[in-house]
Amino acid sequence: MISGPSGTAPAPLPELPPAFSLIALDSVGSTNDEARRLAEEGAAHCTIVWAGEQTKGRGRQGRSWTSPRGNLYLSIVLRPDCAPSEAAQLSFVTCVALGEAISSLAGSRVEVTYKWPNDVMFNGKKGVGLLLESKSTPAGRVDWVIVGMGTNIEHFPEDARYPASSLRKEGAPASLVPATLLQELARQLETWLDVWRKRGFGDVRAAWKQRVQGLGRAIEVRLPNETLTGVFGDLDRNGALILTFKDGRTRTITAGDVFPQS
Repeated sequence: MISGPSGTAPAPLPELPPAFSLIALDSVGSTNDEARRLAEEGAAHCTIVWAGEQTKGRGRQGRSWTSPRGNLYLSIVLRPDCAPSEAAQLSFVTCVALGEAISSLAGSRVEVTYKWPNDVMFNGKKGVGLLLESKSTPAGRVDWVIVGMGTNIEHFPEDARYPASSLRKEGAPASLVPATLLQELARQLETWLDVWRKRGFGDVRAAWKQRVQGLGRAIEVRLPNETLTGVFGDLDRNGALILTFKDGRTRTITAGDVFPQS
């Protein structure tokens, strides 16, 4: 289903699997804010808010996200009926689905890798950022999860904290535009959500690790009040990073910024 005020939807419109509902908008402050409003009003599982541009886009920790026309900006309402501790797994589900979608459309021109916790890289440079927000019920289950993403197709920020790029700069064909990527993403996401629901996080975790950047290597993890160095040892069963120190001790990191150790 596609909805939205007449004349305000990005064009062309994609064809999505029947399980998805699409709210297509020309411009919005933040797709996450709009998706959250719809979730609070009862929006169904797999409702997608897609905008041609965002005027108040944001990333993790409230950072602004530059959102010019030509890139893919969307937020997905999910109702997974899971424990809050499992909700973060949906960022990995989405990463894997998006990675498969980009690879199928861009081919060998763009090497897609993942950077913990929720970035997708194009030939080693940041091309996608994901933002997860959720709400739990009084009974302790997840009511809804919003997965927001911005994918650099035509444009990328020159002054990013981590080197960034776009699909076009990295050699993706002209046929890869927001609508075609959204269409393939929905197809892949339907598959990977089904894998996650029926078989749990294990298969998703394994697929994510096949493309992960930095596993087994020395990294620097920047937290709000400290910076840690060690080896990216593994991903735990809920998606947290296991950092291994020189003395063999380990620490589980659930959120932080990861950089190669200089």
